[in-house]
Order: sequence, then structure tokens, then C-alpha cells
Amino acid sequence: MVSFADRVSGVLYGTAFGDAMGAVVEKMTYAQIRAQYGRIETTKTKWWKADWPEAERYGRVRGEGIVTDDTLMTLALMQVYCTERRHLDAYDMANELVKEIAFRPRYIPEFGREAMILDRLFYPEKHIFNRHALANCDPREGGYGNMVNCGAAMYIAPVGVVNAGHPKAAYDEAILFASGHQVSYGLEAAGVLACCIAQAFVPGATIDSIAGAALTYAKDGTRRAIHDLCERASVLRSDRADRERVVHAFHAAIAPYSPMGNDVTRSADKLGMPSNHYTPSRLFSIEELPIALAYIVLHEGDLLEAVRDGVSSGRDADSIGVMIGAILGAKLGVSAIPADEIASLEAANRQDFAGHAARFAEAAAAIIKEDMAFQASRKRQLQPIM
Repeated sequence: MVSFADRVSGVLYGTAFGDAMGAVVEKMTYAQIRAQYGRIETTKTKWWKADWPEAERYGRVRGEGIVTDDTLMTLALMQVYCTERRHLDAYDMANELVKEIAFRPRYIPEFGREAMILDRLFYPEKHIFNRHALANCDPREGGYGNMVNCGAAMYIAPVGVVNAGHPKAAYDEAILFASGHQVSYGLEAAGVLACCIAQAFVPGATIDSIAGAALTYAKDGTRRAIHDLCERASVLRSDRADRERVVHAFHAAIAPYSPMGNDVTRSADKLGMPSNHYTPSRLFSIEELPIALAYIVLHEGDLLEAVRDGVSSGRDADSIGVMIGAILGAKLGVSAIPADEIASLEAANRQDFAGHAARFAEAAAAIIKEDMAFQASRKRQLQPIM
């Protein structure tokens, strides 16, 4: 039986593993990845931009196990739980998470030096600082005006951990907390991913029960996208060795909900062009979560194969890998990730993942224990009424 601490470690190492695997090919298309790499098999892979003449001017390095902001933000949220030792909402986003990303330096692997996490974040994640620290908004309205993307979902896994075994509670807390960052289907994805993590902690949880929890609580376009992708994955299981067929099928299935396709870069020629990309909609979904769940279903819970194929499918590869790794890390525990890959992650990133996982596991267990005591007390108080 997998212990709670092993599952927590699985969530963190699964996040870092999927992140490092996908970071080397982020924004590449499936065809480009296939031509240059075949398939991403290990974190010990060279970044596709490493030999560019302007690589040094780019200001970041990747490859060989280096993680991105997905993992750094996950660590930051874990630390907020360790500090507060209770459930969180948007006010904690506005206060404690802002402190973690903007006022407490830490080693940033892509920079090779200490800096604020804020210095590394993409603009939709910098929105957290702008809205809460500069605009002094109502914390629950922090996500207003943001680019709708996977930015909140990519680091929300710790919410699922502190609600282990209770997917509805995880969904609700993730929505309350991430409303300080995201809106619309970007916020919805955060709730659904947290719900999947919580369900994965249930002893005996299956791939079907995890996907079922996602479908139970997901709304609107997010629910439809997850349904269509997981249904397609189930049909394709017998042909999963034909990776090209799978990728094309998944991309065709997600297209009605995320119409960007391979056009994921931002350039000057797009300015002023009307588009519904990244704007609020009840009909749309981020593509990372449905695709991550589809690869989990396709490979029937095999973490390594799901991550390898997921990140090799292209586009936002690191976040796809993060979501697969976090969900299956929660289900299977840290032993699902090869020891040599864990050693590579520790060496390349200098984050003390093991120490963070242990501290967060203790804090999460204390929060859960307090929840159980409260529920027992409430049940005793209600007995005369019932």
C-alpha cells in the first residue's frame, strides 16, 4: 500500500519530472519534435534552443532536468500551506502567495542564480502581483482581466493534496483560491485538476474513477473537452503505439474547445487582429488538462509512458507533463519515477524536493486530521436533530 507521504512525494516529483521532460520542447509542434527527437524519453535531454546563436541573450537555460515556473509555483503554494496550516482562499493568494513569488528569493534553475520567482513568471502569472500588490483589488476579483490560460492549473496540485480523498472539497477550494489569479475556463481547469489529485489519493483509485471525478465536477467546455478526449483515448488504446495517429486524433478532438492549434506564439503581426484566443468563454477549455487526462487514459495509468507521449505531442508540453505527473504521482507514489531521474532533478534544480515534500506532507496531514476531527464533532452535534 502506498503511504500518504509517498503519494505527496509522488505529486511533487511527478510535477518536476513532467515539467523537466516537457520544458525542452515547449512550443514545438508534434512534427518538429518527431523530426528532432523522435520522442522525449528522459529528463537528460538537450533543449531545442540550446544551440541558437541568441540562446545566451534569451536569458534562460533548459534541458538536462531543469524545471520551469510550473514547479516553482507548486513549491510556492506548498510553502503557503506549510506557513498557514489551514485551507486557503483568494485572500491567501493576495497575501501569502504574493510574498512567496515577489519577496522571498530562491534559486531559479533556468537563471542559474537566486532571484524572485516573479522574475521568471509569464505575464499571466505576473498578473497576480499586479492585481494584488499594485492594484490592491478585492482578492476574489484578482483574476479579472487576465489572459485565460493554464497558469493556475499548472501549480494547483497542493490543493488536491490537502483535500485528499475529497474531490468536491478540492474543486471548491481550488476555485476559491485561484479566483485570485484566473477566470473562466482557466479557473475551471484549476478546480478540476485539484479534484483529480484528491481522487487519486483514494485507496484503490482507478483511472476511470479519476476521469469520472473530473467529469462529475467539471463545467461547460472543460467538461465536454475532457469527455471527448477521454472517450477518444479509450478507443485508441489498442493503437497507442501509433503515436502520430493518437496525436492527430487528440488535437482534432480538442480543436473545438481550444482553436489555437499550433499557433501558440505571440508576435507583432497578431496585434490588433480580432480573436477569441485566451478570452473568457463558457464553450472553451484549456487544452493541457484534457490532453493530460487523455494520455493517462490511453496508457492506463503508466506514468512514464503517459508523460513521454504527452510531452512529445507538442505545444504547451511542460504543463501537459506536469498535470500527468502530478495526477499519477498522487495515485502511484514516488516509486513510479525512476531513481536516476529523481537524482537528475535534485542535482539540476537545487530545490531540496525531498525536504519540501516531507514538510508539506506533515502540514497537509495536520490539516486533514483537523478536518476529520471537525467532521466527527459535527456529526455528534447533529445526532439529536437527525
